[in-house]
Amino acid sequence: MTYTRVLADPSYRVLFASRTLAITADTLRIVALSVLVFALTGSTLLAAVAYGISFLPQLIGGSLLGAVADLLPPRQLIALGYGVEFGSGLLLALADLPVWLSLTLVAAVSMVTPLVNGAVGRVVADVLSGESYVLGRSLFNLASSAAQLIGMAGAGAAVAVLGAHHAMLVSAVLHLVAAAWVRLRLPDLRVTGGTLAAAVRRSWAGNRELLRDRTIRALILAQWLPPACVTGAESLIVPYFAVRGLPVETGGLLLACMPVGMMIGSWLVGRWVGASTRRRLLVPLMTVVGLPLVGFAVAGLPVVVCGALLVVAGTGFAYGLAIQQRFRDLVPADHRGQAFSLLSTGLMTAQGLSPALAGALTGILPVAQVIALCGAVSVAAVILFRLRATEVMEPC
Repeated sequence: MTYTRVLADPSYRVLFASRTLAITADTLRIVALSVLVFALTGSTLLAAVAYGISFLPQLIGGSLLGAVADLLPPRQLIALGYGVEFGSGLLLALADLPVWLSLTLVAAVSMVTPLVNGAVGRVVADVLSGESYVLGRSLFNLASSAAQLIGMAGAGAAVAVLGAHHAMLVSAVLHLVAAAWVRLRLPDLRVTGGTLAAAVRRSWAGNRELLRDRTIRALILAQWLPPACVTGAESLIVPYFAVRGLPVETGGLLLACMPVGMMIGSWLVGRWVGASTRRRLLVPLMTVVGLPLVGFAVAGLPVVVCGALLVVAGTGFAYGLAIQQRFRDLVPADHRGQAFSLLSTGLMTAQGLSPALAGALTGILPVAQVIALCGAVSVAAVILFRLRATEVMEPC
């Protein structure tokens, strides 16, 4: 099985391309909005809020409407989600909105994100299985990391050359292309259909049912906690170098190390490691996510060593390939959309909260120790997962 054979599936190919475009557009918009808000207000706090404003509102969309991913045709739902992103981006770029209204608009639109992610996850789980599914998720991870790197680099260049407003216009156009691609090229899949009220009822009941299952709950938490800890640590990389008296640009460059490691890990584990070996590597890889961050507790680490630690931590995220395959196999087929929506909702919520918690801890502890503490908490979560869910990765 190769990446080429996975990309031969027309549904997967469309989702792979459109999702990569959308992630690039999201990254570009987030950076441009943060720069614009800081330029207008001079407030570091508001700039940080603008950077993370799209995370927490996803909790509302995923909790109340997660079942929509199973009730509406994926082609229409995904295209609509990207279309809404296009419309909001157009407003941000062309209308002279007050800062509070811009932030409110981004927060409101982000509530659709879990539904789109749920629909995408459902389609991929339906059209791919076994090793094909693992390779498909591996490609998604590779593309996501690459899109974030390109988006970050492109955002800096676009804002410098075009200005923040025009950079957001570029982001809107990318979302429009993604929406049109899905609407015109993604094959239709059958759905059960239902009303909005039915979707809300099914969402609440479905979330309770998924989280009540001990194995599924363990798989979900295993995909929420380590990334949340790492996000908290990442949010302190720039302040860490600033406190050390090093150029702030150093921290910005090192933020790219984690995605590079994620690309390496996804490629190695997804392409070259078999199913049984992936299961055996699950706990070691999960441990690798947090353990290198503990090294930041050592005073005066050379910049190269800091970068190497972040790259190694990024490779550990390949543990998700084993967990995602097991998750896909355990979730009932008619609840896959909601399950992936719940997964996305919790992940985004945790990643939205962790930087705030990590930042609050810097009022008590030195920045380096907080980064190390984030890594230690991630390792502790892995130990708990290993002790309390020994049967989780048993093959179906």
